[in-house]
Amino acid sequence: MDILGKARKLESRLARTVDRAAQRWSRPDPLGPLEVLHAVLEAVEERLEPVGRGAHVFPFNTIKLSVVAASREARARVAGVLDGDPTLQERICDRLRTLGCEAPSLHVKVAYVTQPEPGWSSPQFHLDFSRVSQTDLPRADQALRPEVRLTVTSGSTDKPTYALRSERINLGRCAEVRDSRNRLVRTNHVVFNDGAGANDTVSRHHAHIDYDKGTRTFRLADDRSAHGTTIVRNGMTVAVPPGSRGVRLQSGDDVILGEARLRVRIVEVD
Repeated sequence: MDILGKARKLESRLARTVDRAAQRWSRPDPLGPLEVLHAVLEAVEERLEPVGRGAHVFPFNTIKLSVVAASREARARVAGVLDGDPTLQERICDRLRTLGCEAPSLHVKVAYVTQPEPGWSSPQFHLDFSRVSQTDLPRADQALRPEVRLTVTSGSTDKPTYALRSERINLGRCAEVRDSRNRLVRTNHVVFNDGAGANDTVSRHHAHIDYDKGTRTFRLADDRSAHGTTIVRNGMTVAVPPGSRGVRLQSGDDVILGEARLRVRIVEVD
C-alpha cells in the first residue's frame, strides 16, 4: 500500500474513533435508582391541579411506572430503592400529603422493561396516570384489610398468637392502662402479663401498629417506652424511634419490646 493509501486509512480510522467518542459524550449519563425515584416524585407533583385559593388536588388514583432495566442486576438495584422502606407508593402518598393532597385509594404499579418505547419523555422511565372506578382497580385494592399475626416467642401473654385486622393495634403490659384517677386511657390488643422476666421490660403503653389504607401496609411505632422497640429483619436490627411515624413491617420480622419478642406474619385476605 502506498503512503497516500495508508494516510487515508489512518484518517478514516481516526474519524470513526472521533465519531464514537462524540456520540458517547453527547449521550446523557444514565440516572441512578435514587435519581429515578426523585424524578418520579417531581413528575407526580407536576400533575397536581389547582382548585383555587392556593389549593390543589391530585386527580388520579392509578399510576403505572415503567422502568428500563436491561439486566437482572439493574432491576435488582432499582427494586431495592422502589421497594425499600418507605416504598415508592408510600413516598408518593407522603409527597402528596405534604402538598395538602390526600390519596387514600392510590394504586401504584411498577413494570420493568428492557428498552424505552417511542414517545417517552425520559429514556429511563415513563409514567402513566389514570383514574379508574373502584370496580376496575386490581383485586388486591378491593380486598379486605390484611391480617397481621403476632406470635409470642419470648414473654408471657394470654394467647400464643394474635390474629388482628384493626387499624391500630396496641402492644403493652396489662389489658387496660389507667391513670392516677383510675380512668381508662388505653386498651392493649396484645397483652403481656404482669410478672418477672421479659414481661417487666414491656411498658404498659409500649408500642402500636398502624394500618395505612393508602399503601396497604402495617407500621410499627414506639410509644416512648422505657426499654425501646426494635425490629430484627434478616439478621439486621432496625431501631424504631419514639414518637415517629414508625417503621413498615414485613412478614418474617421479629418485633422486640424490651426483652419480649413477637414474630410477624402478614396475610392477605382473598
